[in-house]
Amino acid sequence: MASPVSQLPPVQPALPSSLLTETEKERLSSQMNAVNLQISEFRQYLISKDMAANTVQVYSYALRQFLCRYHQADFSSLHLYKVFLLEHYKPQTVNLRLRALNAYLEFTREKSKKLPLVRIQQKNYLENVISEADYEYLKSCLLRDKRYLYYFLIRFMAATGARVSEVVQFQAEDVQKGFKEIYSKGNKARRIYIPKALRTDALLWLQAAGIRKGDIFLNRFGRRITPAGIRGQLKTLAVLYGINPDVVHPHSFRHRFAKSFIEKCGDISLLSDLLGHKTIETTRIYLRRSSNEQYEIVNKVVDW
Repeated sequence: MASPVSQLPPVQPALPSSLLTETEKERLSSQMNAVNLQISEFRQYLISKDMAANTVQVYSYALRQFLCRYHQADFSSLHLYKVFLLEHYKPQTVNLRLRALNAYLEFTREKSKKLPLVRIQQKNYLENVISEADYEYLKSCLLRDKRYLYYFLIRFMAATGARVSEVVQFQAEDVQKGFKEIYSKGNKARRIYIPKALRTDALLWLQAAGIRKGDIFLNRFGRRITPAGIRGQLKTLAVLYGINPDVVHPHSFRHRFAKSFIEKCGDISLLSDLLGHKTIETTRIYLRRSSNEQYEIVNKVVDW
């Protein structure tokens, strides 16, 4: 699948190219080349800062989106871009794009132009987390219908806490060892453990599927499945089995792992390490209950 950067077209002419004069075509070509050069140099800068590959891709996409609309990073254009983002995207996405632009302004040594992020009110509950009952039901449906790829995908995410970008990297050799080494920015290593029960079942599945080495989560073309493909298929499966699609998404299973782990173990420091969080404060969100759980408790407790 093409990256978001390649999917977004470069600067487009207001008129079809056949109606442009030679001078206008040359000017447009020059603008496009300038945009591509800036993005290429920015990518190299991000890589030199040990940014994760996904971050480099997302930041490059945001810069292309900005430059294709405004061409230069003056105060007026930056303000207009922020307004555009606020009108079209959720606050989390707005802040992601703004962080990308701020990184670009650091790269160009124009820190004085950096844009303030949007303030997002912290919620005191977890949202859109699949319940234990729905998780078990989804597993049983997938197993019954012999949809082994997605059966093991959701088991790996819910039993290891791996992000979707990490779970697609699992290989047969990792299952044989019982763990996966993931390297994040700064070449920092994190070990993702595969529980014994999952490892035993996965080895039998891989043996039956004839997968002895390399990637284990493959699409119908024999290539590694993409996170985007997983997200789309999970929504389809949710509708098929009568589960609320809002709670059936990759990160929901990472939430499920964290909530189940903290309920059974209680060691938030260990959980923070397993999830790869930078600080324990990030992990504390899993001490909160979902909005449905809060509502059920209120109904049980409040009888006056």
